Amino acid sequence: MSFIVNAMRVLFVVPYVPNLIRVRPYNFIRHLARRGHHVTVLTAWTDERERADIEHLRAEGLEVRAVRLPRWRSLANCLGALPTAVPLQAAYCWHPALVSEAALEGLEPDAIHVEHLRGAWYGLALKQWRRRFQAHVPIVWDSVDSISLLFRHAAARSGRLVSRWITRFELGRTERYEGWLTRQFDRVLVTSRADREALLGLGSPGRPLTAGQDTPDLRVIPNGVDLEYFSVDSDVAREPATLVMSGKMSYHANVTMVLHFTRAIFPRIQARQPDVKLWIVGKDPTPEVRALAQDPAITVTGTVTDVRPYLQRATVAVAPIAYGVGIQNKVLEAMACGAPVVATPQAVSALELETGRDAMVAETPETFAETVVGLLQDPGRRAAVGQAGRRYVEAHHAWASIAARLEETYHGIPAYVG
Repeated sequence: MSFIVNAMRVLFVVPYVPNLIRVRPYNFIRHLARRGHHVTVLTAWTDERERADIEHLRAEGLEVRAVRLPRWRSLANCLGALPTAVPLQAAYCWHPALVSEAALEGLEPDAIHVEHLRGAWYGLALKQWRRRFQAHVPIVWDSVDSISLLFRHAAARSGRLVSRWITRFELGRTERYEGWLTRQFDRVLVTSRADREALLGLGSPGRPLTAGQDTPDLRVIPNGVDLEYFSVDSDVAREPATLVMSGKMSYHANVTMVLHFTRAIFPRIQARQPDVKLWIVGKDPTPEVRALAQDPAITVTGTVTDVRPYLQRATVAVAPIAYGVGIQNKVLEAMACGAPVVATPQAVSALELETGRDAMVAETPETFAETVVGLLQDPGRRAAVGQAGRRYVEAHHAWASIAARLEETYHGIPAYVG
């Protein structure tokens, strides 16, 4: 455990409960606490599983103040936003009780951290609350990804008609709102350079972004991976000719990925490797994803308590992502478990890895299938790529070093006036 000289009181606002699935806020708060900072988490829970996650955080010594956000309230928030210029994403998680006088009683933070577009309203409310402090209290908005960039990709490439319609409906006002939000906070964080450039390119109504004082302070802090939790298990043998895909299987980008792979790539692999198997691992698979299990070579697990055994036992991890933003945690987790990864350029565009060494990259269905088959039939090559991938995440995506960069971000913000 590493402690710093100037410990800070950090107010960390997350519109959903941090847990092993929501890795970015979960690891930020844990590692900030390990570095000696006092972290108070404000969050909203929707079900008993998330309520249990809150108790887990408290058991680790974190102060958590939480309110219940029933789904009817989120739906009402979205209905209320429909006739306005506010994106549904920005309204979805709002609950005024989370930033009420009672919730904030006794807090005197040195820094305020607000996560995601869904949490931005809380940051705007806290801008007014912080005026009571004479000392500077910087507010950092961690956008995580550019949601409008994701919507732009999804509107063109999602394999689901409903997803394309919703993202097209939301795209314009999300672009305008994100562009405006970048000017509302002392500093804005994103996970990748592509997301930073996307936000810088948005501007806001009547105020295009220009170099100089109007340019928002946007910094890149990547995602990490828990290298102790996701690790190589030398006692577990890898299954022969077994592929794994992981992720939340109700998320439109993952559904598109799975359907594309099983329709355009997997049959090509089967033609050359008839005994190949595919594990589709992740919570809430849609009916169309569940139906894939009718093929005896395909297993759809649904929710699992632990994804690691699948990543540690599979021969190859595949990430044929057609569109997405930010850093793909599924790729980092597979690499951390020593699984050789085959991915599309979109899946690794935010990573600074060496293709062909740390991970294999292929774009077309033909080259993707050929690359997978090549690894299935070459144990030495598989081992080399898996080992290099593990070394890459150790060097570039350890949460401890990323939390240190976040800490520097808090300290380096110019004095707030007003």
